[in-house]
Amino acid sequence: MILVTGGAGFIGSVIVWALNQRGIDDIIIVDHLGTGDKWKNLTGLRFIDYCEKADFLSYLDKGAFDGHKLDAVLHLGACSSTTETDASYLIKNNFEFSKALALWANGNRARFIYASSAATYGDGEHGFDDNPAEIEKLTPLNMYGYSKQLFDLWLKRKGLLDKCVGIKYFNVFGPNEYHKGSMRSFILKSFEQISQAGEVKLFKSHHPDYGDGEQLRDFIYVKDAAAMTLHFLDNQAGGLFNVATGMARNWNDLVKATFAAMGKPARISYVDMPDSIRNQYQYYTCGNIERIRQTGYTKPIFTLEQAIDDYVKNYLQTTSYLGN
Repeated sequence: MILVTGGAGFIGSVIVWALNQRGIDDIIIVDHLGTGDKWKNLTGLRFIDYCEKADFLSYLDKGAFDGHKLDAVLHLGACSSTTETDASYLIKNNFEFSKALALWANGNRARFIYASSAATYGDGEHGFDDNPAEIEKLTPLNMYGYSKQLFDLWLKRKGLLDKCVGIKYFNVFGPNEYHKGSMRSFILKSFEQISQAGEVKLFKSHHPDYGDGEQLRDFIYVKDAAAMTLHFLDNQAGGLFNVATGMARNWNDLVKATFAAMGKPARISYVDMPDSIRNQYQYYTCGNIERIRQTGYTKPIFTLEQAIDDYVKNYLQTTSYLGN
């Protein structure tokens, strides 16, 4: 049996779909559905039980899951908003909850795989290398990244990091992200702008080394992110691992690929970046994926153009969900 927190969310629901593709449906999902459309991510998935996050830790304390033989805990649930300003909420949700679940998984000998984040790398001053020996040097730019950094450091100081797998997701995009509001990928936002106005607006660059729309990111398709995560169900390596493509692409490339997938000519304009995010903006991210390759992950990775073409034509243009 596998427990998936955040299993109704974006990456979590795709991982449940990928487990289903393996013939695995002995899955318990933990999440908070709220009043939005997140529930729609579950409609095509196979699982045996669902639990609301608010009730989950009390159920653990009462031994509600003690009779289950859990092989793995995939802890993907978190507040993933990079603009969240309630630090106390982030600590409780992303740090305290994660600590309790890690200790429980370790005590029950369940494989513990959790979502860290590329946001822990901050502005990239110290590179994007997932070497656990170097994580004390990292300086996240926002409270979300810091909450993830705290948990990575806590596991390391407790001597548990090598027994777990921390996944540092880079810029993940793809089906099942409709519910994410302002945190949706820019592919989805571009698709909407093109559909409504025939044009996409990008931020101007405020850095002398980058032209407008030439800021670089490591964009990874959610199907690849799920496959890389589940690789660690088959492989007993431990520590931190980047889940990325290992290739940085710019926003202009992303938007042009979206126009191409929609069969429309590219029209891009540039607007000033808001002051509120200008000092926290990352101009370059690129994940070093040598460590995950060294564990035996050899599958090919979607190119940006291949991934956007699949996303637009098979999901966005039909408003489809994975599994439906």
